[in-house]
Amino acid sequence: MNATVNRQILLVEKPTGKLGPEHFKMVEGAIPEPREGEVLVRSRYISLDAANRAWMHGATYRAAVEANTVMAGGGIAEVVSSKAPGLAPGDIVFSSDTGWQDFATVPAKQLTKLPKVEPMTHLLSVYGIAGLTAYFGLLHVGKPREGETVVVSAAAGSVGSIVGQIAKIKGCHVVGIAGGKDKCHWLTSELGFDAAVDYKDGATYKALRAAAPKGIDVYFDNVGGEILEACISQMNNRGRIACCGAISQYDGVPSATGPRGVPGLIVVKRLIMQGFIVMDYMNERDQALKDLQSWVASGKLKVQEDVINGLENTPKALIGLLAGENRGKRMVKV
Repeated sequence: MNATVNRQILLVEKPTGKLGPEHFKMVEGAIPEPREGEVLVRSRYISLDAANRAWMHGATYRAAVEANTVMAGGGIAEVVSSKAPGLAPGDIVFSSDTGWQDFATVPAKQLTKLPKVEPMTHLLSVYGIAGLTAYFGLLHVGKPREGETVVVSAAAGSVGSIVGQIAKIKGCHVVGIAGGKDKCHWLTSELGFDAAVDYKDGATYKALRAAAPKGIDVYFDNVGGEILEACISQMNNRGRIACCGAISQYDGVPSATGPRGVPGLIVVKRLIMQGFIVMDYMNERDQALKDLQSWVASGKLKVQEDVINGLENTPKALIGLLAGENRGKRMVKV
């Protein structure tokens, strides 16, 4: 190991409005030493997700990120040294919280040893949290049946782009909601979506009705807010809504009002609306990976990745993700 310092990106201030570069600062510290049961890892790829921004608001499924601490984030890392059985230098692992830094010491029990896969980035996208979230959220929560209509928001993102393709594999009519004509064209021309709705046009409800004339059976929600409202009103009786995220509420001042029609339309239409966290399904991970690998190998599932180079560019990359710059899974190559 030639490195002598540990570059770290701190969240120096918790934003009250939009996230900006001024909320971060890069510092250099000492490379930590692992204690018994711990592993020293070197970050290879850092995962960027809308949830990074939600952690700044307060505790979610993990503790809140506090000011003047290393920004939280997971990713793929390489073992440098180990004081735990089962892990050795050179092993590739996934950690849900190595943070935005070159090196970290992590309890071995919090690491998942990964197979050698090329490209390695697939371990963070289609075979990582993004792919597994799409798989379990759609198939275990949404439970689509052949011939049904599936709608997914943030459809050009890391999770949404995979959700739509899995729904097509399962024989559904698939509508993606995304921001901008280019993204919408990509969904239909490259990923095989049946239709795409550009929410930036400002006529989401009308466009959605045209794209899903038979109503919506399954809605995979990544955004919340007005788009969730538009979808709930067009759900068919006994439809299912898989609540994965609420990106419209993360950056800036969250809206004080939720979607209208809740709980009224949920009652009248007998809808099932369920939130989920991918970690709840990890005992079924092997079967999910087997399916995902098969679909990728056969060409039924296309993988789109957006790799940004350099730890120093991580803040800008997250800000861009929140603004919808990315197609597919965004990550930083450290």
